Amino acid sequence: MVVRRMENFMQITVILLCSHSWICESLTVDVHPGEDITLSCSNISPSPTQTDWFRVVHGTKPSCISSMYGAEGEPSYCDGFHREKFIMSSNKTVFFLQIKQVDLMDSGLYFCGFYVKKHTVIGRATELTIKANRDSKDEGDSDNTKEAEQLMDLMPGILGSLTALLFVAVVVLAVKNRRLERASRLQKERNETLGSSDLHSALLRFFPNTEQIMKASKHIAVETHVLYTNSR
Repeated sequence: MVVRRMENFMQITVILLCSHSWICESLTVDVHPGEDITLSCSNISPSPTQTDWFRVVHGTKPSCISSMYGAEGEPSYCDGFHREKFIMSSNKTVFFLQIKQVDLMDSGLYFCGFYVKKHTVIGRATELTIKANRDSKDEGDSDNTKEAEQLMDLMPGILGSLTALLFVAVVVLAVKNRRLERASRLQKERNETLGSSDLHSALLRFFPNTEQIMKASKHIAVETHVLYTNSR
């Protein structure tokens, strides 16, 4: 019961300290996903007391991770934090918090708190930053580079194929255009020939004895001329 009251009091005090930005001394640690990290906090209490680990993410409300009474006590873990991933321990002079196989969700400000003489004392804080795995990033960059190189190798072949297709298309269009012009010219000549034949046939149809009429006209004209001469 006493331990629970001490823990609640410490959480309230930590919230007040964080809200006023009084936790200013911190150490920055960079790790990659999948690695293990051990955070440490010096024991500032001369006698066994309540010690807690907290985490703050982007200035939000502090979250209790684990709690231990004295250096030889059995650690307990707060909701959302499991002993399979977080391990709290102590060698009497230093309190440790081991985090196994960190991921991006483990980023944040970690610090410990001691309940000393009815006061909460905050130990040194550690800013844990999880960076992207360099190997996976390099591998991704390498894959992108290989794909770009393969594309560049294929470009000459692609351009050559496009040029050949364009040349074939131009030749086909030219041949087709010449055929169309030739067909148009032949059709025009055929129409002219058919027109002359039709006209001649029509004249013969309307004037079937044209040659006889012309001969008769010439004969009448000659006779008229002879008669006119004799009369004079």
